[in-house]
Amino acid sequence: MSILDFEKPIKELEDKIESLKQFDLSGDNINDSAIKNLESDLAKLRDKVYKNLSTWQRIQIARHPERPFSLDYIHMMSSDFVELHGDRLFADDLAIIAGFGEIDGVKVMLIGQQKGRETKENIMRNFGCAHPEGYRKAMRVMKMAEKFKLPVVIFIDTPGAYPGIGAEERGQAQAIAENIRDMARVKVPIVAVVIGEGGSGGALGIGVADKVLMLEHAYYSVISPEGCASILWRNSAKAPEAAKALKITSEDLYAFGIVEEVIPEPLGGVHNAPEVASAVLKKVILRSIKEIEGLSLEDMLEQRYQKFRK
Repeated sequence: MSILDFEKPIKELEDKIESLKQFDLSGDNINDSAIKNLESDLAKLRDKVYKNLSTWQRIQIARHPERPFSLDYIHMMSSDFVELHGDRLFADDLAIIAGFGEIDGVKVMLIGQQKGRETKENIMRNFGCAHPEGYRKAMRVMKMAEKFKLPVVIFIDTPGAYPGIGAEERGQAQAIAENIRDMARVKVPIVAVVIGEGGSGGALGIGVADKVLMLEHAYYSVISPEGCASILWRNSAKAPEAAKALKITSEDLYAFGIVEEVIPEPLGGVHNAPEVASAVLKKVILRSIKEIEGLSLEDMLEQRYQKFRK
């Protein structure tokens, strides 16, 4: 498992405990007392570290290489996901996945930004940074969901939309702008969850929802901390300072009314207990869909519109 810098003291203590357990092979339980004391110290250290995380440390958890991605949540929640491909205009963008699924008997349309686990997959997925065709694919399946009266569940996890020349030539800004406009009019419930990184327009391009949920250690920002530091101080090393100033944690965004609910993560992040985290998230998503379905169509669309006008 990848260890973050601030987790190294925890790992050192874990290794020390494991070493003592391996050393005491005689069965005489000579080290029992020492091991119990160290395990007590370990529990206290974990509690101290993870309950006093800085904004930058939380961003590191949001970017953890073993953190579950959109497809992980989809497969944990839905056993019959059928993926749909292409925008019917240019290509199939694998940075955004979309398709039909069922969550505990509720038929839904699932959409998510998908990163890769290793270099080859990251190149294929473009590191979770969508091209215009990705946003157009997302809107195409949302309109399909509208046709079949299916709620839409969206998983947001991207550093931002891809800023390359090809993407700009094919209308990146227009694709995102049209999605923001058209999502406000989609006549079915939309629930979006920020599961990792929520980067600027790249996130907002599939983020106009009736309810925006956010995992505890995810972040949602107009710019990455590194980008902000490079602009303000000409020094990306000041990213931790920028992260704090940007107010991009789940608690900040909940206080601002940008997200409706913050979903707690297992100690140390969702990668430590993905199945547990997925089960909690599934319950919140289903509850959110039910709450939205309790509104009239007119009220649902008006509340969604006013939420983002604010």
